[in-house]
Amino acid sequence: MIRMLIVFFLIVTVSLQAGVKIKFATLAPEGSTWMNVMKDYAKAVKDATNGEVSFKIYAGGVSGDEKDVLRKMRIGQLHSAGFTGVGLGEILPEVRILDSPFLFKSYEEVDYVTSRLFDYFAQKFEQKGYVLLGWAEVGFVYVFTNKPVRSLNDMNGIKMWMWEGDPIAVQTFSAMNVSPIPLSITDVLTSLQTNLINGIYASPLACVALQWHTKIKYVLDLPLADSNGAVLISKKRFNKLSPENQQKLKKLSWEYFGKLTRLSREDNAKSLELIKEAGIQFTNITDTAEIAGFNASGKKARQALVGKLYDQELLDRVEGMLTEFRSKNGK
Repeated sequence: MIRMLIVFFLIVTVSLQAGVKIKFATLAPEGSTWMNVMKDYAKAVKDATNGEVSFKIYAGGVSGDEKDVLRKMRIGQLHSAGFTGVGLGEILPEVRILDSPFLFKSYEEVDYVTSRLFDYFAQKFEQKGYVLLGWAEVGFVYVFTNKPVRSLNDMNGIKMWMWEGDPIAVQTFSAMNVSPIPLSITDVLTSLQTNLINGIYASPLACVALQWHTKIKYVLDLPLADSNGAVLISKKRFNKLSPENQQKLKKLSWEYFGKLTRLSREDNAKSLELIKEAGIQFTNITDTAEIAGFNASGKKARQALVGKLYDQELLDRVEGMLTEFRSKNGK
């Protein structure tokens, strides 16, 4: 009798651990680098777990925008997703510090800070019911306009778009004395065509993919921010995996989403070249006082978000890391 109970327990345990399907959503379209890497990752996970863990991928925004996806994750219709900083901030507002304006000057700085903060944010996400599988950044964001911007004062004459409901954008443009026009992403192209707006901000890859570059003439060659992103899985679904498969999932996530970040950076560099080939003019700011003005507006915006998205301690910690990095590297 005891032996039968033990066998029954083992069968039940194995059945609970086997065949876990993870429903994953992303805004990335089929054929994109994002989706290509995601499919490779899903196959690697399935192979490494002998088919015990598999992914069902919903691409191209078919599951809705990031708020829709979060709602579906909370009720168990979806289990995992790739998010921009906007979506991540809906769960954990303080992670938006990584999107704040004029914070990072290079990808080396981004990597230095995000690698050191991974465990911190992973713990914070876990407290909210999610497991942070890996960073998957969008890349550096630039300002694209139909009027040349060669100084901070030139921003005043721009009818700048703002992603509706994004607190980072609100404070960023407020610090620049710009009154942006809030719109959803789906309304941007039409608004450029009708001249409702004549300024946008996006990564080069997104600007090309969304065809916004066909409606603009200038790009300010001074990155506004590094747009963060990450992949999350609900803790509830993650806990259905065996401890061994949990470790395999984490290990492969680190490998593949690290690869995705590298490829995304390459795609952004290629997109910048496409933008140049399209005849869009790059405006360079060489005056150190003007550059200092943009940096000061970024610092003002970051400070204004203290108590709204993150606390002073985290801001000081991040800025301190950057000071340390620049000192070590003679920047």
